Order: sequence, then structure tokens, then C-alpha cells
Amino acid sequence: MSDLTLALFQPDIPQNAGTMLRACACLGVDAAIIEPAGFPVSDRHFRRSGMDYLDQLNIERHVSWAAFEDWRACKGRRLVLLTTKGAQPYSRFVFAPGDVLMVGRESLGAPDEVHEAADARLLIPLRPPARSLNVAFAAAMAMGEALRQIRRED
Repeated sequence: MSDLTLALFQPDIPQNAGTMLRACACLGVDAAIIEPAGFPVSDRHFRRSGMDYLDQLNIERHVSWAAFEDWRACKGRRLVLLTTKGAQPYSRFVFAPGDVLMVGRESLGAPDEVHEAADARLLIPLRPPARSLNVAFAAAMAMGEALRQIRRED
């Protein structure tokens, strides 16, 4: 188990999913994919975005939200949701080893049941009238902050 897991809730753009998984491999972060995805994971865009890094990555695949929640409960992991509807800026949150950082679907975000299950809901403050960042970019920002905190050398 790594210090952090990035969970993709029903991703629907293969290039973004591949980019996030490539970032996980490069940063030593585990990944989880909650299905159904909006594309087959054999999709050429997904494989191209992830390049050959996907073989260097620990990916947990969950057939449903319920299966993911069972896994998370069994592992005792905290769920930290990155969302435009978040209550706290990601840079003010105290991350801990074992956290699962989750991003929602590019098209719809995360449903109410995911929001309700989250231990924390974080946002990246944006300058108006901007509404959101690309999900892969937002995930990279939040992973960077989480890893900075978790892997801090004293």
C-alpha cells in the first residue's frame, strides 16, 4: 500500500483517466477505478495517455460504488472527495497516510451518495467566473499537496 490512493469514480474520458494513472505511477500513488467507466479500459486513447506507465501501477478495480465502499471499509481508509461543491480548500486540509483522494466523473462529478460517504469534501478555489479545472489537472494539484504533507521530512 502506498501513502495515498487516487480513486476515479466512473471516469468517462479515457485520455484524462490515462493521464491521472500515469501521474499515479510517476508519483508512487496507488489507484482505484470505480466502474462502470464510460469507455473500455482497453481503449487506445486510455492506453496511449497512460503509455507504458500503467504496468508500473497498483490499480484496484471495483465493479461498483458498493464494491468500492466494501473495500474501503475493510481497509479502514478515509475518503477525501475533490469537488467543485467542496466545503474546504484542499490546501487547508490535513492529509494522512492511507487517504483515498477521489475525483468524480468529468461530465457529472460525483453523485449525492458519494458526497454523503466522504469524510471530507475539498475544493480548489478558482477565480470567478471559472467553474472548474480539468479533472486530471485538479487531481495532480491535490495529489501534490497530499504527498507534500504525508511525505514531509522533518
